[in-house]
Amino acid sequence: MNYLGFKPGQTDRTVDALNNLLADYHIYYQNLRNFHWNVSGENFFDLHEKFETLYTVARDRIDEIAERILTLRERPVSTMSDYLKRADVDEYGTITNSNEMVEKILANHATIIQTMRGVLKEANEISDEGTIDMVGSFLADIEKSSWMLDAWLKNSAVYANS
Repeated sequence: MNYLGFKPGQTDRTVDALNNLLADYHIYYQNLRNFHWNVSGENFFDLHEKFETLYTVARDRIDEIAERILTLRERPVSTMSDYLKRADVDEYGTITNSNEMVEKILANHATIIQTMRGVLKEANEISDEGTIDMVGSFLADIEKSSWMLDAWLKNSAVYANS
């Protein structure tokens, strides 16, 4: 049954873009776990909690993106090797400087935002309002998180230089 009303092949480009977003989110999620485990020093309490909040949101987004792909009658990529091949988000090793951690998260956000805009472009081409609505809400949320992290970083830099 064609309950969504899309023709065969019509959602292929949207699904491909969603799989790219899924891959970006997996690498971003692991970066956040890495930072959560390795943050220390004077910013520990603030950032340890913030990183946990961010990775919890990322985990939920991963599931929502995969379920949207399934709703579109396709299969999400599901192996780490596929994620690493597809992702535009950079994977980071152990970093111990909290300012650098936040800078790296902001870099991940910038990449994810671009990927989201690509998904929105593809979904708009086929009037896929379900995907547009889902990704649009993700976009607004990650933009707000980026603004807050950027404000924290500016505050931290001012404090460090005084």
